[in-house]
Amino acid sequence: MDKQNSQNKTGKPRYAKRRAIIPAILLGAILCQGCNVIFQASLKEPENYYLNPEKSLPQVGRIVLVELSNESTYPKISADMTDALFQAIQKKQVFSLGVVSQTDQQWKSLQLETEKPYTFQQLSAIKEQLNCNAILTGTITAYQPYPHLSIGLRLKLTDLADGQLLWAFEQVWDTTDKTTEKRIKDYFEAQIRSGVTPLHEQLVIVSSLKFVKFVAYEVAKTM
Repeated sequence: MDKQNSQNKTGKPRYAKRRAIIPAILLGAILCQGCNVIFQASLKEPENYYLNPEKSLPQVGRIVLVELSNESTYPKISADMTDALFQAIQKKQVFSLGVVSQTDQQWKSLQLETEKPYTFQQLSAIKEQLNCNAILTGTITAYQPYPHLSIGLRLKLTDLADGQLLWAFEQVWDTTDKTTEKRIKDYFEAQIRSGVTPLHEQLVIVSSLKFVKFVAYEVAKTM
């Protein structure tokens, strides 16, 4: 092969193009591994989540969000966080979304334990009872409103057709953390578009309702 044919139109050697696709190949290998968590990172906000590479969320159909279980000592946070998640995910318009409370008779009659894998009989019963194709369940692993706000979530989206995990998320947010503080600024930049003021940031830090909306916004972005 002569020198002219060994170069592309820009005059750069062909091996440079081959080297450029290596990171993409490695990324594909990572995404195809059967791990429970994939670390997706960006310069602004790293998130810990898993997204099934073999399934498409928009094609799943109707999904029901079950009110989150609560391991904290603050019972009201369960309803607040569930409502914030419902609104944030709905805004993404990825799929049709419904919600059911833990006290709803439809859900109670199924007598399911959220943290345990479902049998095929249970998957079929959920699908028929709730009229959906997948369920979004999870747990508030921790919550603290003072002396500073913090919350931990563990979530999973299960395909009722085969029991496979479609998406999962686990993270803890703490308003004393500098990274969280930076993400709160990014949140207001995205939501308000008119710039961030210290007052706005402070409202998120001191208001539990605004804080859970910020958390729900971050969760929804991974979908």
